[in-house]
Amino acid sequence: MVHPASTCCKTTQGAGCVCAAQAKCSCGKESALHCTCNKASSENQISGARCSCRSRPAGQCTCERAVTENKPVQGETCACGSRPSASCTCEKAEAVESALEQDFTTRA
Repeated sequence: MVHPASTCCKTTQGAGCVCAAQAKCSCGKESALHCTCNKASSENQISGARCSCRSRPAGQCTCERAVTENKPVQGETCACGSRPSASCTCEKAEAVESALEQDFTTRA
């Protein structure tokens, strides 16, 4: 699978995206979207703009890119205004995301 560098946290050339594996719930105990703390009802559902790993809301990144991901957007933004235009993760980008991924969870 190939992702643009602006939406992938790969750390070395040829490595896969690791940010989704690094992203944690805001309590820090569980993986993002698998929260079991008292914030689970809000943590496990995301809508709108998201960080690069798409597991946390934009501006609330918890992976190794948090320092850059959580900064206010400088310059041109995407339609929702929460992300740079070159790395939009608004819900309107959903059609693009599905084109990049292959669903292996359904039976043919």
